[in-house]
Amino acid sequence: MKKKLLEKMMTLSVIAAMTVACLAGCGKNNSVPAPPYFEKGVYANYTEGAEDTARTYFYVFSDETYGYTADGANNGIGLPFDIEQTNGAVEFWFGGSDEDSEDTLVITGAEAGKVMGYFKDTPDRPMIFELLEGEDPDSFSAENYVAGPEDSVYHDANGWSIRYDANRFRITPQGPQVYIVYTGESAGTNMITVTYTVDNNAEAAVRELGESWGDNTEYYEGVFPGTDDVKGYWASLNPEEGGSGMYETAIARDYMDGAIIFELTGHMGEDEEMNMAVSDSMAGIIDSLTWDE
Repeated sequence: MKKKLLEKMMTLSVIAAMTVACLAGCGKNNSVPAPPYFEKGVYANYTEGAEDTARTYFYVFSDETYGYTADGANNGIGLPFDIEQTNGAVEFWFGGSDEDSEDTLVITGAEAGKVMGYFKDTPDRPMIFELLEGEDPDSFSAENYVAGPEDSVYHDANGWSIRYDANRFRITPQGPQVYIVYTGESAGTNMITVTYTVDNNAEAAVRELGESWGDNTEYYEGVFPGTDDVKGYWASLNPEEGGSGMYETAIARDYMDGAIIFELTGHMGEDEEMNMAVSDSMAGIIDSLTWDE
């Protein structure tokens, strides 16, 4: 009787040991696949289990070896990083390659579109990295993703910014020029062309542009939008009576080593309500101007 009881106890001990080993080893191997864990794309980052999982902080991977972070709730600020993906871990170098910038993400799981883990220095803060489908890392704006299309922001490399409704405007930078095209319903083309030039100062640039429109162009001066005391130069051509309804307006200021010119080309139609909606939208672009300087 005692022998049978002893054998039964030994059998139960072996089963328990095998179960523990399986939980510690087999389960772990199943949940953590081989690298790479991150691919080219945009990943929203948030704390696992938190009540607020708002997608406002992002890891943008330009490819599987480098990228940058972006805080969409704080003007998109962040840090560039390099990474090395190894079995069960991802080494990050934030903003540099020295030891002080290094941190290790321990991978605890990975499934379709999600990577789970924690940084070695904060093991009590498990995190989720969720791939955002359809977001292009080459053109992603964390600020605009969080704010939504109606309150989008465009930051130009020459140090100026505007707010705009992405449902109504398309912005295309092209060399020294930026084209801001109204895409809503209108009587014709409505767009703003922004040009930075070192060939003229602001006054000369506006005068040259106005003269190309004809003798009916009017000129005046005032404070440039988005500034308190910077002088601006205007040229304006009203629509011709019985014509196509096209009008032109340009405003320029001296800037850096030259001048920056905002040239507005618009069209007025017979629908006054539509004309007003277009005019307000175009004016809103200029009124939203801010400068980095």
